[in-house]
Amino acid sequence: MTSNTLVLPPGFLWGIATSSFQIEGATKEDGRGPSIWDKICREKDAVANGDTADIACDHYHRYAEDIALMRDMGLKNYRFSVAWPRLLPLGSGSVNQKGLDFYDRLIDRLLASGIEPWLCLLHSDFPLALHDRGGWINRDSVDWFADYAVLVARHYGDRVKHFATINEPSLHALFGYGINPTAPGFPDRSANLQVIHHLNLGHGVAVDVLRAWVPGASIGCIHARQPVRPVSDGPEDRKAAEILDEHWNLCFPDPQILGYYPPNIAREIEPYVRPGDLAKICRPVDWFGINHYSIVHAKSDTDTVWGFSLAGSSVKMPETEIGWTICPEAFREELLRISKTYRLPIYVTENGCGSNKDAPDANGEVNDQHRIDYLTAYIGSMTEAIAQGADVRGYFAWSLLDNFEWNAGYASRFGLVYVDYATQRRIPKASAKWYSRLISGGKV
Repeated sequence: MTSNTLVLPPGFLWGIATSSFQIEGATKEDGRGPSIWDKICREKDAVANGDTADIACDHYHRYAEDIALMRDMGLKNYRFSVAWPRLLPLGSGSVNQKGLDFYDRLIDRLLASGIEPWLCLLHSDFPLALHDRGGWINRDSVDWFADYAVLVARHYGDRVKHFATINEPSLHALFGYGINPTAPGFPDRSANLQVIHHLNLGHGVAVDVLRAWVPGASIGCIHARQPVRPVSDGPEDRKAAEILDEHWNLCFPDPQILGYYPPNIAREIEPYVRPGDLAKICRPVDWFGINHYSIVHAKSDTDTVWGFSLAGSSVKMPETEIGWTICPEAFREELLRISKTYRLPIYVTENGCGSNKDAPDANGEVNDQHRIDYLTAYIGSMTEAIAQGADVRGYFAWSLLDNFEWNAGYASRFGLVYVDYATQRRIPKASAKWYSRLISGGKV
């Protein structure tokens, strides 16, 4: 493969990302309370092979080793999330000091290693105790999240200056309450709308909390953004794609940044919007976080909550080993769309390639050329978007480690570092070495 020098803006950041539930393990240790995903892992057929995150990558005990891996790769920025139920086992009320201490150790070790922490308040592991009180359907959730944000900001804001409020709120709302339900698994039109609105309000109050408690904080929200295409040119499928685009891509950044909901959702959500709510949601942020992997296709489906469902492409396209469409030009299109619509600096907060075949060879090495090819293509499309005017300031690869991949359990591996789950041995893959060279030399 020919080596090409990337043309990037001055100060462009390279990083890597993880999330608490997917790597930490220790789900019953040191006072941590259960999350909704601990519950879903116990439900029949909810997760591949009956996998749980009870141990995951044992990052709770091996964080120092994992930070050393990042340091050795030359990484200077690490995006991670704090487990709300590790700090507040019941979601509110009594604080778990051992939970606070863990993230103190993690953040202090990162800074001592020359790695800037990017802290996300919520990455799917919502406290089960609060879910049992209605979760995001309950408007009280906004206050619960605000109190949690105050705790995090007050305790870590002296060292952490980069904050994300919520990771992929659209997917929590859509898949938890709309279609193909995962955690918390409650498909209902009214509940879906309330969850959308309350998550948006939660984001807004968290921005205000972070501004108040962390001088100079750099704040954003992390959005799942995948271009939506209809499976056919028929009007029903085109309408399905339009509505899915609103639910997947627009119903959070539009009110958060532009101050209004997209048209189809705006009509539906009106009964749950109180006077002044949109002003509370639309708070000034510093950047737009995008998680992007592929494209999605929509088809009309009158048997579903919103009249659409996800579908496979009608045209044969390249796929990753786990069946996700490879379409790097869609990444360029989405970066340009975001930059034009929202006019904020963009950070690619997740992008990566899943595999169900990564394994050490006879020499103990993991040659994941398929991942290198994917990342090369997508980073190349990112640089094309930058050349065409997209204000992209940084890129975080997903993920540092193979980990618990939600309903796929451990069947899908996204890490640049291989994890032998039986022994917890870490093996940097060929992609980790490639990424390290990219960071140091700016070449793909």
